[in-house]
Amino acid sequence: MAAARLTHLTYAYPGSARPALADASVELDGGLTLVAGPSGGGKSTLLRVLNGLVPHFHGGRIGGAAESAGFDVIATPTRVMARSVGFVFQDPELQAVYDTVEREVAFGLENLGVPPRAMPARIEAALAEVGASHLLERRLSTLSGGERQRVALASVLAMEPVTVVLDEPTSQLDPDGAALVLDACARLVKDSRSVVISEHRLDQLRPLARTVVVVDGGRVETHDARVWEEPRIEGAKHASTADRAEAWSLHEVTAGFAGCPVVGNVNLGGHAGEVVALSGPNGGGKTTLLRTVAGLLRPLSGKVERRPGRIAYLPQNPGALLHRPTVRSEVELTLQRTRDAEPADAILQALGLLDVAGRYPRDLSSGERQRAALAAVLAGNPSLVLLDEPTRGMDAGARAALVALVGRLRDAGAAVILATHDAALIDSLADQVVQVCGGRAVA
Repeated sequence: MAAARLTHLTYAYPGSARPALADASVELDGGLTLVAGPSGGGKSTLLRVLNGLVPHFHGGRIGGAAESAGFDVIATPTRVMARSVGFVFQDPELQAVYDTVEREVAFGLENLGVPPRAMPARIEAALAEVGASHLLERRLSTLSGGERQRVALASVLAMEPVTVVLDEPTSQLDPDGAALVLDACARLVKDSRSVVISEHRLDQLRPLARTVVVVDGGRVETHDARVWEEPRIEGAKHASTADRAEAWSLHEVTAGFAGCPVVGNVNLGGHAGEVVALSGPNGGGKTTLLRTVAGLLRPLSGKVERRPGRIAYLPQNPGALLHRPTVRSEVELTLQRTRDAEPADAILQALGLLDVAGRYPRDLSSGERQRAALAAVLAGNPSLVLLDEPTRGMDAGARAALVALVGRLRDAGAAVILATHDAALIDSLADQVVQVCGGRAVA
């Protein structure tokens, strides 16, 4: 039996004149299927059909037919399909219900009616499968984005669904965490379960996949995974910064939360016109350092220095920045506050956002929201640029546009710090790489 089958399926979200999926006909076999395509092309919509969120939760207009895990999607309530189709969202923050890891993973089991005495073993096994056993007693509010992503996946695996659907599961994970997720997917396939993954990091997944389903502009095409190629990011490194002024520095800095150190005795600095990349495992302290440099987190000890000028800060969750009625108005607000004469359309065009400039930011895809937040913070020529996982949810074209934009800011004299697991981004831009791990930060 096919894992899923769409037959001439057309779907449009409420209030949208353009369908998110247009006359889509595709059959997803068992094993691993990779869903690829540009941001905003319809990948997440296709995945949400597989567990009935489209159309039952989102509403809208739908035509044609869809089957998933043996169910008629249009005729079957999502609560019924959830027993057979597990779903991990792009944004793990949206999936959390409880405030502790153990309760969060137990939530799905409670809904399935699993006896309480059987829950601990299934919770521990699911966390172990994604390398998150050490997080069992943690509060979700204390976890990094990558750690939350692992917990969201464990919550689904604990329910032992027939089909597992993953929307950008490695977007915030370090290499070790991504490898654990891919190993878990391989085991699911070996256990005769179906796995459908939307990803932009195609090279990591292609050896495991049978089929690549490309969704672009609502149109769906099927390709052989063995011949699919991922475009590479091209970038240009900057010349030596030896003769440039220091833009920021940390002197014997110890930083953390609620008096608990995350990184200690850090001595780092960066120059105008230099890109510094923070690399290292999830939970290692990259975001803590970034927030400390930004002035959003007071160090527990030590001294932070920054040259005068505007700071542009992109957090891991870009939705936290977006509150205006349109993407263009987000950029215009920044330009008004900075008294910059640059037209809003200049940065919107640079990031490929002109087509959605009039849209409400929270209605966009994850990759488009990421670019909208970048446009909002990077407009107006900031002097210090701090970006936390900036390529999260981005396709190759959007990543290339980001590389070009950061390169222009760097060449204009901005100091840039990137916290990222994206090796291609580091190779394209970084003048200095800082490994943040085990409470230390080493250039």
